[in-house]
Amino acid sequence: MSLETAMIISFAIVAVWWFCLTIPLLKTYQQKYFVERQQHAVSASFKRIGNTIRNVRNEKKVFIFLLAFFFYIDGVYTIIDMATAYGSALGLDSTGLLLALLATQFVAFPCSILFGKLAKKHAAEKLIGICIAAYFGIAIFAMFLQHQWQFWMLAVLVGMFQGGIQALSRSYFTKIIPAKQSGEYFGLMDICGKGASFVGTTVVSLVSQLTNDVNKGVGMIAFMFIIGGILFYIAARAENASSCSVK
Repeated sequence: MSLETAMIISFAIVAVWWFCLTIPLLKTYQQKYFVERQQHAVSASFKRIGNTIRNVRNEKKVFIFLLAFFFYIDGVYTIIDMATAYGSALGLDSTGLLLALLATQFVAFPCSILFGKLAKKHAAEKLIGICIAAYFGIAIFAMFLQHQWQFWMLAVLVGMFQGGIQALSRSYFTKIIPAKQSGEYFGLMDICGKGASFVGTTVVSLVSQLTNDVNKGVGMIAFMFIIGGILFYIAARAENASSCSVK
């Protein structure tokens, strides 16, 4: 099978996968909070965005959490995006790299379910903290990666926490924002996530070029988790203080 044919088949499988998963969502999901259709919808949307940004600046717990999310999710995305490039730079077998990344997805599915069950018994703040700490350890481990089996171990570790940290972050964010404005707030969260995707890769590339050592470049991702972890701790304390004052 040629590479072109394999890529076409891969995209087709992904398209069918998402189509099948979307059908039950369209049939069963009921939107609780939404904005009624109105005149001048475009200008009104920009006004709502402006109001939301002003509100976020005044809500310490939300603002600090978004900053924390910007940093630690950037670290997560950088590890995901640069995994194959990193492995190739170390001279590892390309087939083994692809199989390892596939293994990440198989590990991520049951681990996401596990984190969902843990979230029913433990606070999301605690579990997010565990995920950030785990990713910090993963970034440190990646600094010393030299062999194929180490890359496989890295792939499994990433899969264990990948789905959990994303789902838990959204779950926690739901708790600290106004329910009736959830769409607008999640839009800002998505901007933070997508906007952060370039920072880590830029830092890794610069450090790798300056030091001529890709391991040191990857190790810089650890700082993203340190900053994100500290900011998340501050945000969680602000949220707890806010909850206590309400009571």
